[in-house]
Amino acid sequence: MRRLSYAQAIREAHGQLLASDPGVFVLGQGLWSPWYAGTSMQDLDKEFGRERIIDSPVSENATTGAGIGAALAGMRPIVFHPRMDFMLLAADPVVNQAANWSYMFAGRVSVPVVIRSVINRGGEQGAQHSQALQAMFMHVPGLKIVMPSTARDAKGLLIAAVQDDNPVLYIDDRWLYDVTDDVPEEMYTVPIGAAAVRRRGRDVTIVATSYMAAEAMKAVTTLEAHGLDPELIDLRSIKPWDREAVFASVARTGRLVVADAGWQTAGVAAEIVAAVACEIFDVLKAPAVRVCLPDIPAPVSRPIETAYYVGADDLVTAVEKTIAR
Repeated sequence: MRRLSYAQAIREAHGQLLASDPGVFVLGQGLWSPWYAGTSMQDLDKEFGRERIIDSPVSENATTGAGIGAALAGMRPIVFHPRMDFMLLAADPVVNQAANWSYMFAGRVSVPVVIRSVINRGGEQGAQHSQALQAMFMHVPGLKIVMPSTARDAKGLLIAAVQDDNPVLYIDDRWLYDVTDDVPEEMYTVPIGAAAVRRRGRDVTIVATSYMAAEAMKAVTTLEAHGLDPELIDLRSIKPWDREAVFASVARTGRLVVADAGWQTAGVAAEIVAAVACEIFDVLKAPAVRVCLPDIPAPVSRPIETAYYVGADDLVTAVEKTIAR
């Protein structure tokens, strides 16, 4: 067990997968450039050769279609999209092909492809380079979606995704790349669909995804100092998401705050709040609250970015208001 950064843990997972299975390869933009993938892919092309670490032309649709075709042929590709915004150009093969093949062929065909998509927020990048679009893909039957928030989970969920026979959308957030954690050296998996209870508490349930799960850990420290006792659930997977863990927690606390760094309308948080309201409404002591981005495009101005993006302080405010009610 050593401490690795989130990016280093992803890099180690890639290396171990490539070393252990000749059917694994990586295809996508900027794989030979640290500017695109950061340290998460560092020198893998030198270690495993550029016939398995394939730096593709700028054609998201064709690249993703090629990966899906390779998966149908029995390989286990990882298709890399360095900016989630432009993954929309690959929506057709993901939604119409990868997500549907197993169902259309009565389970006799599997599509073991991993689509790795990176959220690049902030840094005055503007509306076309800052979008978190996980809710769009959460809507699609036939896909699994994971969003790790820690280095340990980043490695374990990537290995689980590649070993899964279903198409998996693996979403990592560049704002997490420098976060460190104790990470085992050996290969291991984190189960897809199982949330992690990061803290037990009795006053309120905080459910968070990806970067907002890391921010929620900071918020918990502040809330504890204010004499409150929150429970924190890191979803880790948003499709399927761990309904049992969330419902059990809300049944104990009676209050729910959901944090997701995507837009509020029709988002991940909206789905979780709706499920709680539909199925265990009677346990709620106060209305559920969503902590999400406002429904406007990301700004370019750094001062406006500060107001636009949500974080630990927004969570603290939401929890305290919820408990006050």
